Amino acid sequence: MRKTLPLALAAALLTGPAFAQSLPNLSAGDVLGPAGVVPLSTPQPPARLVVDPPLPGPLAQGRVFIQYRAENLRIEPVFGPAALAVTPRIGHVHVAVDDAPWHWADASGEPIILVGLTPGSHSVQITLADANHRPLDSATIRFVVPAAPAGHQH
Repeated sequence: MRKTLPLALAAALLTGPAFAQSLPNLSAGDVLGPAGVVPLSTPQPPARLVVDPPLPGPLAQGRVFIQYRAENLRIEPVFGPAALAVTPRIGHVHVAVDDAPWHWADASGEPIILVGLTPGSHSVQITLADANHRPLDSATIRFVVPAAPAGHQH
């Protein structure tokens, strides 16, 4: 039905009120298809984190862009025990650089962007976490930030 709707709307506009009267008989489901978010009736599959290596172009210039995505979990800025009951599951990522004793939480769903790292080997650990910060999956990306060309200052 979804593919025919634009044609139906165009026909309604061109043919006038007689055709348009049949459109109110269509339900939201007829027009939009099944709901995109429906409470799950079965257990959710495990959440999974997929992380790409840093984009090579920016990395060659000393900027680190790491794209990632979550499967079976939506990245949302919602936290706390009550959010654990939301279905489909929601969560965020924790990001740790090198062996730093700290990390940060990110719920934007956007690529991780790092600048100002010294030339040399680095690692970024990305941990997929539920809304109560419990780890669900993790990936560590290792890469080398090249030395800046001689005479090139930021």
